[in-house]
Amino acid sequence: MALDGIRMPDGCYADGTWELKMHVTDLHKDVSLRVTGEIHIGGVMLKLVEELDVKKDWSDHALWWEKKKTWLLKTHWTLDKYGIQADARLLFTPQHKLLRLQLPNMRHMRVKVNFSDRVFKAVSDICKTFNIRHPEEVSLLRKPRDPKKKKKKLEEAEEDPLELEGPLLTPGSASEVIYIGPVKGSIYSSPGLYSKTMTPTYDSRDGSPLSPTTAWFGDSPLSEGNPSILAVSQPISSPDILLKLYKPQSLLDKAKINQGWLDSSRSLMEQEVKDNDVLLLRFKYHSFFDLNPKYDAIRVNQLYEQSKWAILLEEIECTEEEMMMFAALQYHINKLSIMSSDNHMNNSEKEVDEVDAALSDLEITLEGGKTSNTLGDITSIPELADYVKVFKPKKLTLKGYKQYWCTFKDITISCYKSREEAHGTPAHQMNLRGCEVTPDVNISGQKFNIKLLIPVADGMNEIWLRCDTEKQYAHWMAACRLASKGKTMADSSYNLEVQNILSFLKMQHMNPDPQFIAAEYINTDINPECLVSPRYLKKYKNKQISTRILEAHQNVAQMSLIEAKMRFIQAWQSLPEFGMTHFLAKFQGGKRDELIGITYNRLIRMDASNGDAIKTWRFANMKQWNVNWEIKMVTVEFADEPSLSFICTEVDCKVVHEFIGGYIFLSTRAKDQNESLDEEMFFKLTSGWI
Repeated sequence: MALDGIRMPDGCYADGTWELKMHVTDLHKDVSLRVTGEIHIGGVMLKLVEELDVKKDWSDHALWWEKKKTWLLKTHWTLDKYGIQADARLLFTPQHKLLRLQLPNMRHMRVKVNFSDRVFKAVSDICKTFNIRHPEEVSLLRKPRDPKKKKKKLEEAEEDPLELEGPLLTPGSASEVIYIGPVKGSIYSSPGLYSKTMTPTYDSRDGSPLSPTTAWFGDSPLSEGNPSILAVSQPISSPDILLKLYKPQSLLDKAKINQGWLDSSRSLMEQEVKDNDVLLLRFKYHSFFDLNPKYDAIRVNQLYEQSKWAILLEEIECTEEEMMMFAALQYHINKLSIMSSDNHMNNSEKEVDEVDAALSDLEITLEGGKTSNTLGDITSIPELADYVKVFKPKKLTLKGYKQYWCTFKDITISCYKSREEAHGTPAHQMNLRGCEVTPDVNISGQKFNIKLLIPVADGMNEIWLRCDTEKQYAHWMAACRLASKGKTMADSSYNLEVQNILSFLKMQHMNPDPQFIAAEYINTDINPECLVSPRYLKKYKNKQISTRILEAHQNVAQMSLIEAKMRFIQAWQSLPEFGMTHFLAKFQGGKRDELIGITYNRLIRMDASNGDAIKTWRFANMKQWNVNWEIKMVTVEFADEPSLSFICTEVDCKVVHEFIGGYIFLSTRAKDQNESLDEEMFFKLTSGWI
């Protein structure tokens, strides 16, 4: 024992021990312990707590290795196994820390989150607290910085009207939700469970369900006996709010926003997120599974809010008529959201019936909706045959549309010079599998065009179809969309797709009723500055915009609140740019930076200057994909065409890899599965090294 105090030149003591430096964050205190490499992590923490001699619950604390940016959670591992030596400095810190989350509705909430969990698990816990089903669609995003604004001004613009902590306990136990507000310190227990089989109970105010929310918040100030504030849309109070928020000016700006997605396979601390930092909670994957108004009041509202802000901030392009339709829906939703319960009490049963009746039409699935109850004639595949104007753009030509007799069979369009020649050889023939389908519609101008980009060996062939009527357009557009996925009109989703397109067009009609509009205008403060994007405020006077919004509102005035929100989401999904996530990339063989666009079912090579599609690859045709982590190159191999290789120039290729794997993972979901997530499969598809 005489050798205990003798220190050797290498910093170790003669008895084989050495000093391990640690900092206790709660006490702002540095502590040194004499240890050996054979002591395990649990023993180090026990020794540290004994040394501190402070009566406190240390059960949530763990050791964090600053230099390596890693949690030491395997308490049975020794210091030697972790590679920790005398030059290391460890933090003894709580695993649960406060995070300021900006929800899709732009409201801020304080949530206590486990900073040692992988982001995927942390987001699942957050969604469980907020009663948002299918947390696999949601993730965390760093707040984009507007280069035109100073950092100090950005921080001043942030507001925290709501504060909520949770989940505080380990998964599987009852979660405690603490509301910090008028009733400070009030604690409400919740079962920590949700299920798509629960029996919905509707609120008399707006027809939305009570049970999921009250199961979580009970009689807390968050609910006040009604659905949570998270399920209620808050009208934009001032146009100044829009001016303060960052608006991407180009596709490159949109690509820069996507650099901020956190890695789902690493913890918050590993990604340098600090206590009380601001992160955005957003729907990352635009593939909304089993979206059901009966059980998803909060999920539907937050989706509505995310889509609303995307349109107002011009993150997604839409036509003028579509903008007025979105503004009318938003105006209608705002009206119903602020109405008193007295005005709705007598109509509550009617609203509930309307919601139930609309579910079959409004369940949103990007692959085409619900299966029809009637199978029809399964021995034959429906066909389309009609006169359609066709245009194939060529350089240095002003030639316009030419009318053909066109037949649509399976996934192929055949064009004949006349109806009488339909049994002969077609003048043109187009296989639409894997093509890009883009609408070009102007209701007031009676323009119903379909833009097709059809894959060929050296890129994409551009073909335009022009229809004469809304009905013809709806049938041909629905057939084109299905054919691009390799599906025919025999698919059960075809008729629903046609009806959705017709409904989308109908909402864009202007139905001027001077008496109605005049009365509404006098009695209502419309605030068009809060309903349309800035470009239209520059183009028209407020009174002109208000009149057009009221004209469009007549098409949606009879909708219930939940139906209007679902229609808004459905219309958002119908926009050509919906679900497109852009990244700046350099393709193998390419000389300049281009864009890679990722959607729920395909990859798109795009021109960075104008967003035009150069080439499309479908996930259904993908054999495998991998990443060369040394040179940061993503390579995708396909069944019957050359492989695709690209380097991400301004973002970690892991982010792109996770988007591809995430969409593949989401495509495996089925309604007959239970509510549990296969986390192992998610990480296998998205992590690249597991």
